[in-house]
Amino acid sequence: MKYINVQSVDILNVMNVDDVNRCLSEGRIDVPGVFPRLDALGGRKLVFRTEFGLDELPDQPGLILVRGARQYGKSTWLEGQARKTIETHGAGSGFFLDGDHCRDADDLSRRISDVASMFRKDASVRRLFIDEITAVDNWESAIKRPLDRGELAKVLVVTTGSRASDLRRGSERLPGRKGRLDRTHWLFTPISYGEFLRATGKRHSHQTLIGYLLTGGSPVACTEMAQTGRLPHWTLETVRDWILGECARADRPRRSLVSVMEQIHRGGGSPIGQTKLAKEAGLANNTVAAGYVELLADLQVLGISGAWDADRSLEIARKPAKFPFVNLLAAVAWSEASPYSVEEFLAMPPQRQGVWLEWLVAQELYRRSAIRGKDEPERLPYWQGGDHEIDFAGRDEWIEVKRGKTSPVEFAWFARSFPKRHLTIVGDSTWETDHVRAIRFEHFLLEKI
Repeated sequence: MKYINVQSVDILNVMNVDDVNRCLSEGRIDVPGVFPRLDALGGRKLVFRTEFGLDELPDQPGLILVRGARQYGKSTWLEGQARKTIETHGAGSGFFLDGDHCRDADDLSRRISDVASMFRKDASVRRLFIDEITAVDNWESAIKRPLDRGELAKVLVVTTGSRASDLRRGSERLPGRKGRLDRTHWLFTPISYGEFLRATGKRHSHQTLIGYLLTGGSPVACTEMAQTGRLPHWTLETVRDWILGECARADRPRRSLVSVMEQIHRGGGSPIGQTKLAKEAGLANNTVAAGYVELLADLQVLGISGAWDADRSLEIARKPAKFPFVNLLAAVAWSEASPYSVEEFLAMPPQRQGVWLEWLVAQELYRRSAIRGKDEPERLPYWQGGDHEIDFAGRDEWIEVKRGKTSPVEFAWFARSFPKRHLTIVGDSTWETDHVRAIRFEHFLLEKI
């Protein structure tokens, strides 16, 4: 057992994985260090509940893949599920592995086989929890071997990972090996605005809304914002390092990534073609630009808003697209302005604030789509025609984001253009007509999914 300093947590007892599994096999889940992140939560005043659609783990065997950004609590959630498994189903019903501590795919495969033989014979439920499995190159081959040998036939394997591109494509390379579960692929989403209010005890206000916006719904950032009124530098550096690390893994130059991020920030809420993005960012061609956009979308950092054809109900790939941030903590981490507090945000020009508020709505739409299980929640099309534009359009709801007050007079054109549709204006006004309703940002964020 050793002592380490983990981010904002003071001192944690941390066991190696063999010691952890020895305790789990004996049901000794209250030993300090078995669940270090849960131990840390015991000393915190603020604890946030996660909600990404997977409320209860299934009892039947199979494979569950949970992917998501760094700093959003996946590992803490996984420890909570492991603890709950032992509490509910008894000693020897759940075990734990950490991809960060595996040398390679062979080492991970061997460890999985070892754990598969450790479950209690009469355990009605058997679960193996593997944290950060995507830290292991070719992790899918490591898990495929014990699956094919039948060693995991009675086991539910629950994995997390931050290498989004690997998790998405890795799951595609395991056809027929994920059991008969109704759903196997989950996205770990930010905490909701309602949960931020509940845990922090904050009341609805414009400053509370901006505070939540800057955190991006990251529990760590939310805690710091509630307690100090500022985002901590180390959290933003962790997010930057994570994205830079994924860029390096994809053999993409760091300087080009920085340039792409700069152009996306400068473009704000305006459509930009990939050819123009490549030119402005100094990239070789639009194919290279598309590669960076895809990488950032896989990492749950960017959304992809293609132009929507309302007549044919489809996106038009050849037209310029918008690339809203759907991870606002990452947006702050890569912002030249670096608004770390509410005061710094409010000091920005009103037009710039409006862009960030549009990104806040994009993040919420992404969160809702991910919880519902949509295949590509990052697809957030916009509509443009003549002198008018709607920020978020598509087959479902149409939403326009406006900083400041609005009036029904501004949107009389919508009923003429789309007599069978309804539009929601998210801003600072409250009113409603037959075809258009205006609600405040706070009310939009508190709507039930």
